[in-house]
Amino acid sequence: MKRFYSFIILSLFATLSVMAQADKLIGNYWVDHNGKQSKVKFFKYQDGYRAQIYWVSDSKNPDGSTKLDVKNPDKSLRNIPTSQIVLIDKLIYDKEDDIWKDSKIYDPTRGMKFNVDVRFKDENTLELRGKVGPFFKRIYWKRIK
Repeated sequence: MKRFYSFIILSLFATLSVMAQADKLIGNYWVDHNGKQSKVKFFKYQDGYRAQIYWVSDSKNPDGSTKLDVKNPDKSLRNIPTSQIVLIDKLIYDKEDDIWKDSKIYDPTRGMKFNVDVRFKDENTLELRGKVGPFFKRIYWKRIK
């Protein structure tokens, strides 16, 4: 019986350790992509993680109206303000490779989605690797402290 309880306790600690490692993604990040600056928040959402814009440097049109996600291929999302766009949804943590994957990243500057893997380059820098077929591009987001 003592071994059984020891096994349960060790299993609990191992699970909590993996969850803590996966949750290190949660936080706010500074993004500079193609000359467009924004702030993005990663948070838990459903069974994975979501990255959503919460601030953009130029959120207004010349006439003062709010810029919308007009290039979104999903017409029902074209009325979303650029400061509220979901960039990544349902990102899943793979503890074996210490990487978040199995999702797509949306590029609102082009209105396109790409497969994406996310990992930490260093303690405060996320490396996002967008892929289409054999081609890929790396972009980096800096954690906001």
